[in-house]
Amino acid sequence: MPVARPPIARFGADPGRRRVLTALLGAPLLATGGLAGCSDGADTSTQDGPVELSVFWWGTTKRAELTEKALRLYSERNPRVSFRVTWQGADGYYERLATQAAGGNIPDLIQLDDSMLTEYSQRQIILDLTERTADHRLDLRGLPDGLIRYGTVDGRTMAVAAGQTLAAVVFNRDLLRELRVPEPRGGMSWVDYIAWAQQVTEASDGQVAGTVDASGDYRALWLWLRSQGSDFYRGRQLGFGAEELIAWFELWQRARTGRATPGAALVEQADSGEPTRQLVVTGLTAASFAWSHQLPELQRLTKSELGVVGLPGPPGAQWPRASMFWAGFRGTRHPDTVVDVINFLTTNGEAGTLLGHERGLNASLAVRRYTEGSITDPAQQRAAEFGASIAGQLGPAPAPPPKGHARVRSLLVAAAESLRAKRAGTRAATARFLAQANAALAA
Repeated sequence: MPVARPPIARFGADPGRRRVLTALLGAPLLATGGLAGCSDGADTSTQDGPVELSVFWWGTTKRAELTEKALRLYSERNPRVSFRVTWQGADGYYERLATQAAGGNIPDLIQLDDSMLTEYSQRQIILDLTERTADHRLDLRGLPDGLIRYGTVDGRTMAVAAGQTLAAVVFNRDLLRELRVPEPRGGMSWVDYIAWAQQVTEASDGQVAGTVDASGDYRALWLWLRSQGSDFYRGRQLGFGAEELIAWFELWQRARTGRATPGAALVEQADSGEPTRQLVVTGLTAASFAWSHQLPELQRLTKSELGVVGLPGPPGAQWPRASMFWAGFRGTRHPDTVVDVINFLTTNGEAGTLLGHERGLNASLAVRRYTEGSITDPAQQRAAEFGASIAGQLGPAPAPPPKGHARVRSLLVAAAESLRAKRAGTRAATARFLAQANAALAA
């Protein structure tokens, strides 16, 4: 039975070339059956001959399948434009991009995350989108303000969210039913969450730990800091000091002492963030920390039913967060076509239906409404329901992380691992992390 969807307003065209008329019409307008803000010939070259854009992203086979379907739909609407696509797993993705950057051979359209957005912007690798968003050739008016802000570097729009996600607790619903332990609640305090995890460990006679040890998880630390009135970064520097980090490490030391978490060797398996190594799917913990948009992928890795809630602490510590971004290569020969494709992937209702929530909630609020009811995968539905349930409670978005963020993330993991292995004391590990992190940010 076809799914009824709310209409997305069609937008006009002039002879031989569709133009962005939203500024004249006074509201964000999307095409229901065609393109949103898309031209038949987005730049001169599309009128003179064919255009082939190269596109590169990381992800699973499922992400590749859905993305290629959306790009084929664009080509159906714009027959002069074709795509050469390349994709791979997350491991090694940025190393490959760095090699391409060194050779001046970066694809026209690339997928980035917040770990590299600022660096790629400041190194002038990616296309500045500011002027195109100002005149709505790239129409971001349907996106949450915080999601737009998170793609802005030094006051310039440098990328567009490919989806919206949240840091989340993913838990094994079947296991908790078997143990007769209540499910974790979104918004519970960190102390209460660790007490809940201890209850799981006790109920399983130590066979399963309650939660993964998140002492090296920058997402968890970031939200904990925001719940304390602080932040991870302040401009291009760390936004916290030694005493705050010591308090964070000591929180997890108490969790380890109380057997809320598994042994260090098991936790380090999950530190890579690879879904297949998440302890909630390998059956070694009742809960792991993940991105909400990863729930469907995690669900495919286990026969147990998985649930999702927000991380401990107030929901306002979270913000509308881009799961990843679409960005154009500054040296592309077809910048207007690249922008047109980003606009299509972000604001077109049919493209949004094809892409589903594989990269998270659709960036555009109008597309979310349009696709509502079209998602049939139960795990995607649970992830979408979770995102919708706290959408009105999210806090203001910070600036995207500064250059050096990827290194800071690795240093935090290393500091946490040294504490778990008892190679260093809390104050020594903290001092070493702060010195190395500040050096990474200053480089």
